Amino acid sequence: MDDDDGLREFVRLRLGPLSRVAYLLTGDHHAAEDLVQGALVKLAGRWGKLARGGSPEAYVRKVLYHDHVSAWRRRTRRASEVAMGEVPDRATEGDEAAGVVLRLALLQALAKLTPKQRAVLVLRFFEDLSELDAAEALGCSVGNVKSQTSYALRRLRVLAPELAVLMEEKTLI
Repeated sequence: MDDDDGLREFVRLRLGPLSRVAYLLTGDHHAAEDLVQGALVKLAGRWGKLARGGSPEAYVRKVLYHDHVSAWRRRTRRASEVAMGEVPDRATEGDEAAGVVLRLALLQALAKLTPKQRAVLVLRFFEDLSELDAAEALGCSVGNVKSQTSYALRRLRVLAPELAVLMEEKTLI
């Protein structure tokens, strides 16, 4: 298998999970597609080296998080909120209507967090990374991850008190 075939196979296998993470970060399907596309373009440029001795999955995820936060820093804050849709490819358990209501409440609350707070919550609770791993992925200190997680969870409790049960169970996303 040559490098191009390896890259194609990686994209084929990991596009879905990477797209879901990007959607959780951005809250918008089009922005998520752009974020993933940009990360995969960067991966393609370094594929040979990463395929031989690195970790392409970790590299792409780090690019996703960094690019998301960087893009937010460059643009001014929007006056209107982004309309939120459903989280793709997520099954609900039990009462489906209650699950949909909770997902929508979560997505709307996540949209009101800063991109860094959102990234920390996605890394810690959706990706299930440790504080150290999340700090490495974001290029910041463990203390920064702890404080951003605390601020984000406190803000979520105010924005969507109905999510308190999920936060206590650590099944936030």
